[in-house]
Amino acid sequence: MTPADLKQALSHGLLSFPLTDFDSELRFDPKGYANRLEWLMPYGATVLFAAGGTGEFFSLEPQEYAAVIKTAAEVCHGQVPIVGGAGGGTTLAIKYAQEAERNGAQGVLLLPHYLTEATQEGLVQHVEAVCRSVKIGVIVYNRGATKLTAQSLKVLAERCPNLIGFKDGLGDVERIVSIRRQLGERFVYIGGMPTHEVYANAYKALGVPTYSSAVFNFIPRTAIEFYNAYASGDQATVNRLIDDFFLPYLAIRNKGEGYAVSIVKAGATVVGKTAGPVRPPLSDLKPSEVEELAALIRKLGPQ
Repeated sequence: MTPADLKQALSHGLLSFPLTDFDSELRFDPKGYANRLEWLMPYGATVLFAAGGTGEFFSLEPQEYAAVIKTAAEVCHGQVPIVGGAGGGTTLAIKYAQEAERNGAQGVLLLPHYLTEATQEGLVQHVEAVCRSVKIGVIVYNRGATKLTAQSLKVLAERCPNLIGFKDGLGDVERIVSIRRQLGERFVYIGGMPTHEVYANAYKALGVPTYSSAVFNFIPRTAIEFYNAYASGDQATVNRLIDDFFLPYLAIRNKGEGYAVSIVKAGATVVGKTAGPVRPPLSDLKPSEVEELAALIRKLGPQ
């Protein structure tokens, strides 16, 4: 798959990022992960992000990371493109990107660098170095300490032909408008706010029509129902699902730091597709919170 092919695949349909399966000892469980991907694929996500934020990239060691990408690429080969997460400092991000390419990923999602703030010049150098280290397509994720401007992205667009996508997790409307207006169709634009469904209509108005869904991991039928309603302009269905599920879901998610990942793993367990516990420094939902989530999921019906 060329970078242009990946750009096209990312430009329509629902995107998602599978959970990474751990066993009771918090070791990577490749069999469970493969079963998860096989369960999710028929629901119709157009691209899957392996070892992304919801896949706990930040807690994987390099050998595990390679195994995650390899498993995803082998299971989904010829059916769903796999984009591997990569992050950390520049040298480490390059190694992750190259491992993703070596193990069969069709693209790289460049996650925010670690801890320190950076100038625009430094961010440009960082993204450019990662792009130059691989031949597959790269999507940069504006989130955390990575806050690229339209001007920086214009420079990168000229220097890096394989930089094909921009994902936003900042929610800075002025920045998004500036980037979208100045870069036009050079990139595919992806919404990446936590539980992006509640932001979807607003981002669509800004020219960011596709997004990645975390809840696809445990309520895939509902996630696709929501996306189809959103894409077709069925606002009645969108509003119903926001009122009946997403707003109550956010109320549970907002009870704990890091719950954006923890609640997804809890949801997978509730529907009988457990991916095991989260790794520290994240913590699992409390039993009472899991019960709240289970009651909410039951109202949606079979998935």
